[in-house]
Amino acid sequence: MNQTEKEQLVSGLSETLQKAQSVFFADFTGVSVEEVNSLRRECHKAGVKYTVAKNTLIARAMQGMSYYDAVKPKLTGPTAIAFGFEDPISPAKILKKFKEKSNKLSVKTCVFEQQVFEGKQFDIIASMPSRLESIAGILGSIQSPMTNLVYVLDAIEKKLQTTRSEEHTSELQSRF
Repeated sequence: MNQTEKEQLVSGLSETLQKAQSVFFADFTGVSVEEVNSLRRECHKAGVKYTVAKNTLIARAMQGMSYYDAVKPKLTGPTAIAFGFEDPISPAKILKKFKEKSNKLSVKTCVFEQQVFEGKQFDIIASMPSRLESIAGILGSIQSPMTNLVYVLDAIEKKLQTTRSEEHTSELQSRF
């Protein structure tokens, strides 16, 4: 890789790091090419960017970022990076699922909304609800009282109709 290519890679990485809401740095030692390709496909489906880069280039790309000093010492050995954009939890869920399946991937450190977390805290982050799960929970919470209100109003309406019908029947019977 020549100097121009390295500069382009660093520039692209820096841009991606700035746009990402979450960044997960992982050691992929022992992961086969087939497994990596499968992981890449899962990431792509979820809108997660997954890349592998040299640690020196990653460090250059992070220069000037608030978490540079905390992450740089973790950049040893082979490093893969998973970036979360719209849903910061998505990469964690994908990596956790892959880790459970292959037992070969280990998360070195992660940056979640500009805060750095150790790899051992990864499981906590991965167990958090995703953006869609959170929205579904909120909508369910909002919808539940409304649904109950609809059932109550419907029951009242049926009761009123029954009462009116009985009153009407009794009125007709009294006339005859």
